[in-house]
Amino acid sequence: MSETTPAASREAALRIAHAARVLNGVEIKAFVGALADRYDLPLTETKLARVTVEELREILAGGHAEENRATGVNTKSLKTVIALFKGEGVEGSELPVAEPYAEGDIPHSIRVAVASNRNENMDGHFGSCERFLVYQVSPTALKLIAVRGAMEADRAEDKNAARAALIADCHILYLQSIGGPAAAKVVRAGVHPIKQPQGGAARAALARLQAQLETPPPWLARVMEVPAASLQKYEENLESATA
Repeated sequence: MSETTPAASREAALRIAHAARVLNGVEIKAFVGALADRYDLPLTETKLARVTVEELREILAGGHAEENRATGVNTKSLKTVIALFKGEGVEGSELPVAEPYAEGDIPHSIRVAVASNRNENMDGHFGSCERFLVYQVSPTALKLIAVRGAMEADRAEDKNAARAALIADCHILYLQSIGGPAAAKVVRAGVHPIKQPQGGAARAALARLQAQLETPPPWLARVMEVPAASLQKYEENLESATA
């Protein structure tokens, strides 16, 4: 894992802090250490969301888990912590919520990833952003369909390739910055990176993209399964000649 990678994403740290207050004021540093021993660093919202009540009970029991020693926390409190770990009722959360989506719900659309750290912002570097926001975009529709944590990919031998694999089903990646070698791996995964150094709201950038999709270039037209605007006049001339 990169030495610059935090021990936990901001969202995970927030959830852990809320959980510590429920657990009779358990010391946060020790709690983070226990979670890290079980699930490895970095701790992310994705990892926390998978924790079960029984696993939490074992973590709190420490080395005495096999002896079924009481943890001093009742089952109701344990369930409250699990709900917090899943992001339910977390005050101050900056994690956007994805909308339900099934393939084909938005005809003539493309899939776009956005490197993000907070809220629905395009504010991330490819190699260090906490997550990728994934949108389905057409000229008339825009929907956030997935929020994919990126920090766990940093444990891979080739973290750039692992991060690229997270968004390999996308066609475009918006981000503030990306290095040349990393960009090559993104392109190799079939994704077109677009740098926007100024950053900003993800939906504002995607609204500008929507306007461009009204007359898409040939490569995007193929993805959208619509005629390419740049070739339309030639198709019209051909139809006239053969009429």
